[in-house]
Amino acid sequence: MYCPYLLLLLSLGVSAVEVQRPRGVPLSKRQFYEEGKPFTCLDGSRTIPFDRVNDDYCDCQDGSDEPGTAACPNGSFHCTNAGFRPAFIPSSRINDGICDCCDTTDEYNSGAACQNTCRELGRKERESLQKMAEIAKEGFMLKQQLIQEAKRGMTTFFCFLFVHRNIEKEISFDFGPSAEFGYLYNQCYELTTSEYIYRLCPFSRVSQKPKYGGSETSLGTWGKWAGPDDNVYSVMKYEHGTGCWQGPNRSTTVKLTCGKETVVTSTSEPSRCEYLMEFTTPAVCQEPPSLDSMHPDHEEL
Repeated sequence: MYCPYLLLLLSLGVSAVEVQRPRGVPLSKRQFYEEGKPFTCLDGSRTIPFDRVNDDYCDCQDGSDEPGTAACPNGSFHCTNAGFRPAFIPSSRINDGICDCCDTTDEYNSGAACQNTCRELGRKERESLQKMAEIAKEGFMLKQQLIQEAKRGMTTFFCFLFVHRNIEKEISFDFGPSAEFGYLYNQCYELTTSEYIYRLCPFSRVSQKPKYGGSETSLGTWGKWAGPDDNVYSVMKYEHGTGCWQGPNRSTTVKLTCGKETVVTSTSEPSRCEYLMEFTTPAVCQEPPSLDSMHPDHEEL
């Protein structure tokens, strides 16, 4: 979760080294475009003289001979966007009078009054990423505290379970590799929208209640951790809620993101009777990598 932000942050702030290659070709494919040597279409279908690359006539079925013109309907143009993030756009957008690349390279022959905004976009994104990196770092520190508190409080926790005669049910909960999610148990968090009050009680239930009075509707009871194999604790699944009229039972997917606070940030209903809830917690924060372990030495140009 933290690594992509850091990698992009580093890539936006490094020095630039220009590498000559035909217009519209990314650095990763530069070796296939050697000036003075015959060019072989990237799909291997045919070989043509190099002077037919970017001659505004489509020779290759995959469009690879026209990376910098709009000649091939299936071609793509690489925006270098020095100072920001590189990008690809369909070749049909080249010289169409609309500035798609922040470095203006897609409008080299249209007369469009484009301005290079890459540096400014990069600056704003670096600021945003820096804030996210700081949140991840602070969140991970809070997570370590939660783990230590979980260890110290384990005896008290089990005593509580015995007293309430629910031990068989409660100890079956998976509170994370180091019980970092244990602090969420027996807690509830609310989010009020213009119409409803949503209530999330981790490891128990999710509900919805009209803001101005009315009965509560179950949006699901605790089911399981449902994140991908490499990050299973990033998603909670709540199932078997109140049934919809002539529809399925309501269910809720809770996506967990790293944050310094424990709070429900948003809710939505992307599909009928299937709800999505965004929830921030330090318990999901990962250890940030060391800056010294990464040494990018140039920016693609």
